[in-house]
Amino acid sequence: MSNESGRLPTSTPPSEAKLALLLAALAMLGPFSIDAYLPAFPSIEQSLSASAIQVQQTLTAYMAAFAVMILWHGALSDAFGRRSIILLSLAVYAIASIGCAAVHSIEYFWVFRMLQGVSAGAGVVIGRAIVRDLYSGSEAARMLSLVTMIFSVSPAIAPIVGGWVVAVSVWRTLFLLLFAFTLLMLWQCWHNLPETLPIDQRQRFHPESLWKNYRKIFSSRMFQLKAAAIACNFSGLFLYVASAPAIITRHLGLGPTEFSWLFVPSVVGIFLGALAANRMAGSSSTQRQILIGFIFLMTSCLINVGYHALLPPALPWTVAPLFLYTIGMSMVAPGLTLLILDLFPAIRGTVASCQSFTMTMLSAVVAGLLAPMLSDSVLNLAIGQMVLVLTGFALWRLVLLIQPSSGLQT
Repeated sequence: MSNESGRLPTSTPPSEAKLALLLAALAMLGPFSIDAYLPAFPSIEQSLSASAIQVQQTLTAYMAAFAVMILWHGALSDAFGRRSIILLSLAVYAIASIGCAAVHSIEYFWVFRMLQGVSAGAGVVIGRAIVRDLYSGSEAARMLSLVTMIFSVSPAIAPIVGGWVVAVSVWRTLFLLLFAFTLLMLWQCWHNLPETLPIDQRQRFHPESLWKNYRKIFSSRMFQLKAAAIACNFSGLFLYVASAPAIITRHLGLGPTEFSWLFVPSVVGIFLGALAANRMAGSSSTQRQILIGFIFLMTSCLINVGYHALLPPALPWTVAPLFLYTIGMSMVAPGLTLLILDLFPAIRGTVASCQSFTMTMLSAVVAGLLAPMLSDSVLNLAIGQMVLVLTGFALWRLVLLIQPSSGLQT
């Protein structure tokens, strides 16, 4: 455990397992904000007298706000410290969750969903910077994959919880549960989250300095290629997440308590992919790990497209390819993320924000445009996912052509 200046963090960090659990729990706010309320869409439509498109736009409003604010979480943490920004974001998220539970019009629901989006990304962005503050090389890769393994249960738990809450209570209870979870996280972070960025390593929070940093990052060809590759892979999964109500209810004829059919294979894949990445860290090159991940991704897409070109949607075949897909996605992400963070070591928080912004903006486009366009056909969804993966792989190959050393062990 180290930072590159040779100084210890400004407070003693908890054990590796406890820190991984805390960072994973912070990262869970994002998936819970999206996946848990998907089964409640029909109930929200009826309760707020809204159309299906208006309710779908609450997801787009959340994603757009998430994407815009995620640019600032890292920069704020580079200037004011990691811990304080996470605590403030949790407080804002708690207020937004209560607001979502209390609304009586779709317009106010949009507003509070946007407020959730503004605050939900702090944990995942700043968490990456905290890991890189404390660890380097294969230790950092193992820690990131450990966080992913713990965090991976959330996309499966969230829609299951959402489905059962909708079945036994009202949709507003979902947001009351999010409020309670946020208060618990606020208490845990207050007592256990260390400050890992010493004061003498912080950056000025000044418009000129910020503009310089953002311009330096976004004008970097290596950043653009690597961040876009991760974003394409994640968006291939998010295409199915955003289309989950159509896949589950319309194409497979299942009920609101059966969203686990879509999410459980994905989560098991995320867990196993992260476990494989954890085991390979330090014993295999980053290039080899990423290549194996892309092989899983492309195999999944070929199976998915091939099946739905010949046969109608059915269980388990419609959802099974997501298992292979998420294994590959979770093997590619840790290595590429570390390569991105190490492009600009002095402003890792800002780099993490820019990478998350790239990923979230593409996901917002997928949720708002691509998913509605393709969700009438599972075959169209499979083809859309394949196009995203092939684009991500092409970007990674371009990275290696321009900078062959990107594949070396970090």
